[in-house]
Amino acid sequence: MAEKGMKWEGVYIDILAGEQFTPEYQKINAKSVVPTLVHDDLVIPDSTVIIEYLDQIAPENSTHPKDPWERAQARYWTKAVDEDLHPACGAMTFLCSHRHTVLRKLGKEGANKFLASTPDFSVTSDWKSFKDAIVRQGFEAPGALGKVKLYDSYLHKMDKALTGNDWLVGNKFSIADIALTPYINRLAMMSMRGMWEGGRLPNVERWFEAIEARENFKPCFIDWVPEDLTNDLRENGIKSWPEVAKILEIEI
Repeated sequence: MAEKGMKWEGVYIDILAGEQFTPEYQKINAKSVVPTLVHDDLVIPDSTVIIEYLDQIAPENSTHPKDPWERAQARYWTKAVDEDLHPACGAMTFLCSHRHTVLRKLGKEGANKFLASTPDFSVTSDWKSFKDAIVRQGFEAPGALGKVKLYDSYLHKMDKALTGNDWLVGNKFSIADIALTPYINRLAMMSMRGMWEGGRLPNVERWFEAIEARENFKPCFIDWVPEDLTNDLRENGIKSWPEVAKILEIEI
């Protein structure tokens, strides 16, 4: 919406406080995930669907490529986000940060209630049980290491796509870059730039520097996040980085 110059009013949902599980929010989003767009009397959940809807109602400054082939390539990136990267990001975030915050702020009883409140079908069909395992077992949870490696595989795919290009599709800033930004920024906020810096993935490093320099990046991705959450992501991430580096065989 910022890139399209659209006016909007935001309502922050504190997912670590369980605000996504309230009856009021579940009326508009049965999966108890964010974000949800409410436009007049219409309710549209899920980021990719929201973005496509916004481009349909304001096509004059679409963030999607006009060329049919390039539009298809951009769609592959948003499809990857929906199928793989978003669930992997949820896993990485709980593995490296949120599990510590949940247990510290809610205590054992509160954490049990928080985990039990997750709908049976949420981020994925098995998210409730997987999130429970991650919070309780951390990196020892079944499937946890696979999510770390899956996340890293997309960084490698990005680095390959960015060879000789400034942006992911058609060498023009597009929805592909917008869609991937939150997932690279989440790693950065968790002090995990080592996944691409230090010469490991130079094209991703260059791309993210260009993303951070864009006018809308800071107000949309940094200023919107509460200070305590920013601090938790950074500090918990620092503690978790050695484990992630070990899994990915990154020397630190």
